[in-house]
Amino acid sequence: MQELHDAPLAPLTTFRLGGPATRLITATTDAEVIAAVREADDTGTPLLLIGGGSNLVIGDNGFAGTALRIATSGFALEGRRLELAAGEVWSDAVARTVEAGLAGVECLAGIPGSAGATPIQNVGAYGQEVSSTITEVIAYDRKTRETVTLTNADCAFSYRHSRFKADPERHVVLRVRFELEDAAGLSAPVKYAETARALGVEPGDRVPLTAARETVLKLRSGKGMVLDPEDHDTWSAGSFFTNPILTDEEFAAFHARVAQRLGSGAVPPAYPAGEGHTKTSAAWLIDKSGFTKGYGSGPARISTKHTLALTNRGRATTEDLLALAREVVAGVRDAFGITLVNEPVTIGVRL
Repeated sequence: MQELHDAPLAPLTTFRLGGPATRLITATTDAEVIAAVREADDTGTPLLLIGGGSNLVIGDNGFAGTALRIATSGFALEGRRLELAAGEVWSDAVARTVEAGLAGVECLAGIPGSAGATPIQNVGAYGQEVSSTITEVIAYDRKTRETVTLTNADCAFSYRHSRFKADPERHVVLRVRFELEDAAGLSAPVKYAETARALGVEPGDRVPLTAARETVLKLRSGKGMVLDPEDHDTWSAGSFFTNPILTDEEFAAFHARVAQRLGSGAVPPAYPAGEGHTKTSAAWLIDKSGFTKGYGSGPARISTKHTLALTNRGRATTEDLLALAREVVAGVRDAFGITLVNEPVTIGVRL
């Protein structure tokens, strides 16, 4: 294991924000990960887990404790079954499954971060979620001090949520297992309307895997959602807020606010989200509240390509970012009565 003291954390995050950690350990094997976690637990040392750093907002004062960077490697494909080490780069793993002719995660191309983070957030985009292909998660249980195997049902997946996110101090993901589909080189049925339009097909159609992946990468790039060190629109955590899920009563009240603000003909986005619930678009809410692309005059601004991404224009601090996020949350609440919830994990700060 590599060990550094007073180590900068900003370079390990896609925001490029945050102060140093008292100690930074880089673990390259599962055994090293477990040893570092056990040491922190035995000594009562605060522990911060870092994978690809694409979902972290770290305070300017840094982290007073041990930051553990999980840099394990492992890509094992047997038939349609895939096992990834937690430290594997997710976007690279997706590319390799497409090359192997297997469907199920091709529309999750270009998402930054590590494989171990995918079940925590139930990562999803363009009509796919990892929960539809994950069969098991191998994790270290900090309570029982054992390595455990959790089935898909054990993970309690829901929209951008899981048991790992609900109880973040309990499990450390070590490996993730997937069951993919062999559709003779074709994708899973295309579910997302924007993707279908870009491909020139109808929702439910299948397309060549490479076409699906390349189309998603193009769509993501157009929104600043594919990492590029030279493009400050990608110095972000991707979507900063989750799409709100409203009860029927809440959606009716929201619809009335929309009509009051935008006129009786205005129709907000609405998607089924289970019995008695409707999901609406956080990006739409932000835009219609007056926070358009490029909004802001300081070093932290809304992306020029997508209203759902808050970005560091190169000189921002975490407080700059949080000030912008709070402004957006307050503005959306005032306009539509909905309180947006941040998707990235905050460390040492609160929104």
